[in-house]
Amino acid sequence: MAAPAVALQATPRRGGRSPIAVAFLVLPFLVLPALAQAQERKTLEECIDIALRQQPTLRAAAATVAAARERVWQTASAYLPQVAANYQANRRHQSASSATGGTGGGQSQTFPFYSTGVALTQVLFDFGQNLELIHAAQASAQALGADADTQHDTVVFNVQQAYFALLAAYRLRDVAEETVAQNQKHLDLAEGRHDVGLAPRFDVTNAQVQLATAELNRVTARNNVSLGRETLRNALGLLGPMDFDIVDSLEQPRIEVGDAEAFDLAYANRPELKSLVAQERANVERIKAIQKDYLPKLISIDNVTWSGQTYPLQENWNVSAAVNLSIFNGGLTTAQVGEAKADLENLRATEDATRQNVTLEVQQALLNVRQATESIGVADKGLQLARENLSLAEGRYAAGVGTIIE
Repeated sequence: MAAPAVALQATPRRGGRSPIAVAFLVLPFLVLPALAQAQERKTLEECIDIALRQQPTLRAAAATVAAARERVWQTASAYLPQVAANYQANRRHQSASSATGGTGGGQSQTFPFYSTGVALTQVLFDFGQNLELIHAAQASAQALGADADTQHDTVVFNVQQAYFALLAAYRLRDVAEETVAQNQKHLDLAEGRHDVGLAPRFDVTNAQVQLATAELNRVTARNNVSLGRETLRNALGLLGPMDFDIVDSLEQPRIEVGDAEAFDLAYANRPELKSLVAQERANVERIKAIQKDYLPKLISIDNVTWSGQTYPLQENWNVSAAVNLSIFNGGLTTAQVGEAKADLENLRATEDATRQNVTLEVQQALLNVRQATESIGVADKGLQLARENLSLAEGRYAAGVGTIIE
């Protein structure tokens, strides 16, 4: 008698869902995050955006520029009125002799005394000295802004360099993996031929040596990938681990630029040169300002005071103007002018040296691009020939007419 058929339909529990239904509900929440994490890859542009947000060096450069802009306002404050107020309340004691002028017969007194006032100081004319100081502060702020641009470009360059170095490490790791597989194949073939007496023991040991060398190179290639990821993480400014991978975009569009155009672009856009030019301008303005110390300055000093023993206090006011002129200060101004001129000459020499370095860097970059462009074509041709040669050598060895060395 045949056994009765058993239905495989799950019966839901009373008051709840069946285990199969629960599994179908929970499975997406377990699988989707893992798939999303495995597929998460960042492009070069996304990595640059991360670095521009995370790199602490950029935040430090921005803070330095902000401080320089505040120094401009500090310098400009000298052109505005300087107002100060004060209030004093004290209790005074006057002896009998001082009250009568030292003749005796008076009485000592103790009384309160109150004093308050407002003072205003204003530079009326300084032959434009402070205006030159303002221009110098503005030029210094522009120089620091150019330095911040240099830091920005450095961060972008470091990310690009680390990004492509990691891609190269990935590909070299793949080559190492392929080399290990290829040498394992050669070892299996040599052992098979040796087992049937068609190959000497040397073929087996030689294949084992080649396989061990390939495995060692694979260890190095894998370590280079790990180092490349750490280098990119550092370039991005990440404090924690880099929890994403990068898009394989090693091929980049070819850039056509002539030598003269490349040099002109570098001279016009390199922020290092802009910074030095701004620093020179700041020094020129500073020299002009220091030289104005030889000239007089007209200052207005005004104040209003209220004082007395009881309220209401008695009012007093004073309006005055003063001319300040330094007759001799031990040669301080002359030495300051000489120092500023020497600093200016130093900056100009530094600009010339920097321009020469920029010229060298551009020339090297142009030559390296041309070499890389030519090398790619030659390497592709060599790769095709090497694959063909390997296929022929493997066929000859399998047929018994070649050696393991081939």
